[in-house]
Amino acid sequence: MRAAAFAALISTLAATPLAAREISLNLPIDCDLGTECFIQQYVDHDPSPEAMDFRCSTLSYDTHQGTDFALRSLDQMWRGVTVIAAAPGTVQGTRDGMEDRLFRADESSQINGRECGNGVLIDHGDGWSTQYCHLKRESVTVKTGNRVDEGTVLGEVGLSGRTQFPHVHMTLRKDGAVVDPFDPDGKVECGAPSANTLWQTPPQYRPGAVLEVGFSDRVPEFDDIKAGRATAAHMPVDAPAIVVFGYAFGGKAGDKMQLSIDGPDGTLIDDMVEIDRNQAQFFRALGKKRTTASWPSGRYTGTVVLRRGQQEISRVQGTTVIQ
Repeated sequence: MRAAAFAALISTLAATPLAAREISLNLPIDCDLGTECFIQQYVDHDPSPEAMDFRCSTLSYDTHQGTDFALRSLDQMWRGVTVIAAAPGTVQGTRDGMEDRLFRADESSQINGRECGNGVLIDHGDGWSTQYCHLKRESVTVKTGNRVDEGTVLGEVGLSGRTQFPHVHMTLRKDGAVVDPFDPDGKVECGAPSANTLWQTPPQYRPGAVLEVGFSDRVPEFDDIKAGRATAAHMPVDAPAIVVFGYAFGGKAGDKMQLSIDGPDGTLIDDMVEIDRNQAQFFRALGKKRTTASWPSGRYTGTVVLRRGQQEISRVQGTTVIQ
């Protein structure tokens, strides 16, 4: 159990212990978890205004009630990633028609009561239900009363409702109370994941990861990075600068991101940037201005490593060709 402040933690997620095998869940998204998509946020287990996921870390936010399966970019969302039923059941309700757009704080009143965006609610019997949020507009394929099997297509991952990144948010409930499928009894263990989960195959916990590595001739805008349009596969020999950026999630204060560029003439840049605060999503960039008539032609490789203490959390490479 977590020491000190959380030693006496009483879960607010469920009033009584839950039988682990009353429901068995598959992933609610059709993607390769860990490469094409990631679990970015989990259920909040901290009853205070702070937030804590089931591993006593920061992949959550205050009162978060579900598990967020996130895509790498908006471009990936527009190409289409399927949301599927995590277990058999009957559709209790749906919503469609809300626009896919990044949520802004000044829009809260406009979506009051519709923060889930486009979504589907499924009754699995015996008090169990799952809710799927933020689906793409006009992608919902089921109607109230439809019977669905595990794996039935419900729609596509979108950006509707109260969200800043493309993902499907799945909330599991038992008799109306939120349940964390990674830790259904609410007895948080910090040292190791719970052996008692509701997943058929428990997804691997990733404390953070690099989502994309790309090149540009300047420090890109964050919106362009999130949209998947910041990276240049080719650059001219007279580009004013060569910049490598790393886009990641799950940053904690004190983490370090190492960025390097290797080109035809060897290493162009290799440096470390410290993350100064907890950030759900973030990017860092390093580069070098051109000081000669042209850059050497050829392939350039960017390597981005996310480190936490002595641990390497994630390493991703990207390339560009200068010609």
